[in-house]
Formats: sequence, structure tokens, C-alpha cells
Amino acid sequence: MASPRPTLTTADVLRFVDDRSFTPTSGPDGHVGVEVEWLPVDLTDPFRPVPEELVPTPGTEPGPAGSRLTLEPGGQIELSSPPLRGIGPACAALAADAAALSGNLAERGLGLVGLGYDPRPLPERWVDGPRYDAMEAYFDAQCAAGRTMMRATASVQVNVDVGPSPDAVEARWRRAHDLAPTLAAAFANSPLAESGPSGWRSRRLAVWADIDAGRTASADCGGDCRSAWARYALDARVMMIRRDEHRFEPLLEPLAFEEWIERGHELGYPTLSDFEYHLTTLFPPVRPRGWLELRMVDSLPDPWWRAAVAVAVTLVADDEAAAACEASVAPTRGLWREAARHGLDHPQLARSAIVCFESALEALSRLGSDAATISAVAAFHDRYSARGRCPADDRIAEWAEDGTILPGPDRFLELTWA
Repeated sequence: MASPRPTLTTADVLRFVDDRSFTPTSGPDGHVGVEVEWLPVDLTDPFRPVPEELVPTPGTEPGPAGSRLTLEPGGQIELSSPPLRGIGPACAALAADAAALSGNLAERGLGLVGLGYDPRPLPERWVDGPRYDAMEAYFDAQCAAGRTMMRATASVQVNVDVGPSPDAVEARWRRAHDLAPTLAAAFANSPLAESGPSGWRSRRLAVWADIDAGRTASADCGGDCRSAWARYALDARVMMIRRDEHRFEPLLEPLAFEEWIERGHELGYPTLSDFEYHLTTLFPPVRPRGWLELRMVDSLPDPWWRAAVAVAVTLVADDEAAAACEASVAPTRGLWREAARHGLDHPQLARSAIVCFESALEALSRLGSDAATISAVAAFHDRYSARGRCPADDRIAEWAEDGTILPGPDRFLELTWA
């Protein structure tokens, strides 16, 4: 909570970032975590609103493999695997818990759909609480896209260790940013809005780009990773000030965190705890939290989310695989708008994706990865990236054929394995 007098300096912020955001891991066999958000749908009518009481309550017992269930503000259901050593174990854990969750929901007449953007009418907010109240008020003061982001977008998030040494940490930070637009384009899966094609392969990324760029744009603003992340956080606007655990004050007038340190606010000066909380309100595509969160991939149906996890982790963490695609991804660095608009219709991103998938497949075989992971990557590459396509192209084709805006879970699986 805020302090009545100055207690925090920019030097404190830099030390915190150095200690907590980029601490090298203890060994080369790093941990992997997977978080997937899905849209709940009524199995008989995907456009019928899902009653909130039919969805399992967050905070109950974890799934059989230890994944945690949470709800996003618009009712998106998220499963987060425990951090496990290796791509295969992390994906297997999430898959087991997703299967258990799907069975539970099916008994209630519900299913899960993997799309980056929900084309149905914007739902009421499901999740209450001071954080989300303040966040919504903050975004409402700027544009309508904030509510849309909170209630209608869904993603696959890949978590990978920052690396076993300072040099590895720096390399993984750079690789993640080089790779990110290619991943966004290859796995784009949200082309439709309420009435048809939106003009974007990833409507989700377009929505995120419309809100507060100081907290959603890339954090790779030059220099080493620690100074870049600290500068990004200090320049970002303060979203809210916590009066106490039940009262969060949204800041509707711009106040950068560094300004708050220097001149305070009528509610007080920031503490280190306030800075730590401020970091949770920043949403760049690559976010360091003691590990790297890769946040640029649209939600995907099974098994395609496995392919996204495998390619992202391999090309960030494996030195040989990263070197094999370095020349291809470097020119696509920063092509966020192009990735969101065109997917792999963009020639440069299409060429980068082919090299990335081929490099990842070679590395997965060399490293002895599990068969399910290799199969998912190979199948995705054959169906999409090798042909300059992304999942969004399937969604557009469905709409052109019969006006489908929101396919049900069964149709997704049918199309996936066709």
C-alpha cells in the first residue's frame, strides 16, 4: 500500500528487477509451464449465454495432474499447468487436466472452444473484485477496447526459464522478441468478429494494440534486458493505487510510475510492494517474472496448443535450434501489426515460419522429445506453416462456406484432424 512519505527510489526498482525478474535458473534442464484460455460454449447452441453457475468454481482442488483453474473477466476458462521439467511433461499435465475439465463440463452441457477472440456479443463481467473494477474503469477512460480485451480475448501462454547463466538470460530475452511476431502470425486464430471477417488474422492482437501501448507494446526497448524492463515499467502509467486490500483507486489521469516515485500522489508515495503490484498490470508480449512469459499466441484447440508450446520453448531455450533460425527471424522482429493483420499471408513471416518449424522439428527429434509433441508440431507444419497458412484461414473458410462464426468443440476437432 502507498506510503505517506517517499520510501522508494529508481535504484530500488533496478535492484528488484535484477533480483526477481531475471535471476538465472540453477541448471540447463529448465522448467516449462503452459496456460491455455478457452471460451465456454453451450453444446446445443454455441451462441446461447453460458450460465455462470454451470462453470466449475476457481480455487477448488487442482486437476489430476496439478493444473490450476481460473476464470477471466468474461468467463474465459483458464488452465495453468504446474512448472515441470521439459515440454512433454508440461503438455501432458495440461492435456490430462483439460480432458478432466472437458468431461466435467460435458456433463453440464458445456464445451470448450479455442479461439483468440470471442465473436459473440460482449458478455457481462463474470469476475468481480477491486482489481478488475479498477482495471475496467482505467480502460474505460481511454477506449472501448479495454473491456473487449478483458471479456472477449483468449490466449495460449508459454512459460520458459530465463536461462542458466547471465549470458543465457540475455540471449533468451533477445530470441523471444525476435521470434514473437512469427509465432503470432503462425498461430493466429481469431479472424472473425460479430458479423464476419474482421480484416485481421488475429483480432485478439488487434484489440490489445488498441489499448494503452505503454503497458501492452513490446518491452524490448534497447539495451540489456534488465535495464529495458526497468525502463518499461518506470515509464508505464500507474493503473491503480491500492488504498487497502478492498479498495483500489483507478488513476484516470496519466501518471508514470517514475513520476509517482518522484512527486507522489495525494494518496501517497509508492512502496516496493506497489512496484511489484504495478508489474502485474503490465502486459507486453514477452513478460519477465523470474521466467519468461510468452503471451503472443491466440488460444488454440487441441492439439495445436501443444505445437505452439513446443516451437516457442525449443527456439528460445535450445541454442542450436535458435541459431538455425536466427537469420530468418531477425528481419521479422517488430512486425506486430503485419502478423496480426496478415498472419502467414505476409511473405517475410511465411518464410520465417517455415525455417522456425523445420528448426524446431529437427531439435525436438535430436533432443528425444516425446512422440505426441513431435506429432503435433509436424501435423501443424504440414497443415499450416509449410503452406503459408494459419488456423485463422480455416475459420475464414468455414465462414465463407456456411456462415459459421463460432464453431462448436466437435467441429473444431473434426477440422483439426481432417
